[in-house]
Amino acid sequence: MEARHLRYAVALADHQHFGRAAASVGIAQPPLSKQIAALEQEVGARLFDRTPHGVFPTAAGRAFLARARRALAEISAATLDAGRAARGETGRLRLGFVASALLEPLPTVLGRFGRDRPQVRLGLQEMGTSHSTAALLAGELDVAVGLGAPRGAGVESLVSVPIGRDHLVAVVGRAHPFAGQRTITLEQLRDQQLIVAPDDEEPGIAAWLRALPSGLAHELDAATVARDVHTIIGLAACGVGIGLGPSRMRLTARADVWLCEVTPRTPLPELALSFRADDRSPVLAAFLDTIRAQCATVGTRLDARLGTR
Repeated sequence: MEARHLRYAVALADHQHFGRAAASVGIAQPPLSKQIAALEQEVGARLFDRTPHGVFPTAAGRAFLARARRALAEISAATLDAGRAARGETGRLRLGFVASALLEPLPTVLGRFGRDRPQVRLGLQEMGTSHSTAALLAGELDVAVGLGAPRGAGVESLVSVPIGRDHLVAVVGRAHPFAGQRTITLEQLRDQQLIVAPDDEEPGIAAWLRALPSGLAHELDAATVARDVHTIIGLAACGVGIGLGPSRMRLTARADVWLCEVTPRTPLPELALSFRADDRSPVLAAFLDTIRAQCATVGTRLDARLGTR
């Protein structure tokens, strides 16, 4: 028994006439009559009464048709669901990200993706770059947004593209002596209590800071550590010390802190988007398409890395 047999039976029940039913399903009347007869033989019961006034379901036919209609509805729904899944309109996307990415560019990207793919379930988790890389390699994430290209064993299996450039700024509470200054020098950071991300969570930033020519290794060893930019800013507002982080911290616009440019201008590791090279998920493809739509430059980099997929 095939789905077409169910459609033939339903058409005959709806039209109560072999000729009209055959026309509705796009076949001639004799083949339809043969198919209905074969169906009745397979079921082992007469499904339709043929009368001079029309063709009508028997009791067995009515029972059969009730389930046939439900089966056809399920087949139609399955076809629609398969199409949506193939287009990345349903499913799940697991994204790990550093907190500073919530300042820029994730709000616009996730907002657009959510509007375009409302039936995709988003699993979002804030985590340090090293942790998100490990989770990505373990198959626990689909996408990671971190600081700097992924490091460590297995990263050759990942695709990583920069999605944002940034430089070092300092944040202080309004009562701090540096508040009101537009810039401070790296030399002025000597002997100051610093607030930075922990080395094990953001090794890229730690490596950059420790490589600065001003020699801040002692200050970094004694620094207060904070997992994300919001905590760095909050601790600076409390007067704990000088927070160091990416310039996108300016987007927080808090009245109780002051942000200073650090001179000379010190680039930080790029914000990078990473995913597994062998991941052919339609949901991931849809997410990458959203990024392309939001930022043409990133889309060009993705296309250069991926080629034709």
